[in-house]
Amino acid sequence: MTFSHHRRTAALGLPVLALLFAVTGCSSADDEPSAAVPSPDAKVTELCQNLDKELPEKVNGLDRNDPEPRSALTAGWGGPAIILRCGVERPAEMDDANADGAEVNGVGWLVEKRDDGAYVFTTTLRRAYVEVTLPAERADEGAGPLTDFAAPIKKAIPEGIAD
Repeated sequence: MTFSHHRRTAALGLPVLALLFAVTGCSSADDEPSAAVPSPDAKVTELCQNLDKELPEKVNGLDRNDPEPRSALTAGWGGPAIILRCGVERPAEMDDANADGAEVNGVGWLVEKRDDGAYVFTTTLRRAYVEVTLPAERADEGAGPLTDFAAPIKKAIPEGIAD
């Protein structure tokens, strides 16, 4: 009787153990960054693909850690990740004469602070809008990460006004 009881417990234990491994395996994916992929027109998509080829492997000392789903229109560095999205819509805040702005190494940025403490920077006067989100945990880095984006943006995204 003990043998059959032990056997039944062992038989039930394997599926439970397999489920535990599956759940544990899935939970690590939750730590990966994610970002909504923009859907610009073909002309802007081409500019963004060119930018993707120019982006650095490190930003502010952080290794590249691209978000899911993978796309040439999104990139990430570190964890919590600094997220770049290319081909985003023009933010309405750009119409506000009192909006905060910055210029970093020849690239203009609209600066927006979110309620959660994160910062969102969006390029200005470029043929494609590039958005960089700095999570609240990295807010003390200020505009520092933007210096690593200046040269790639100037090379891949010409000055002008996005359509």
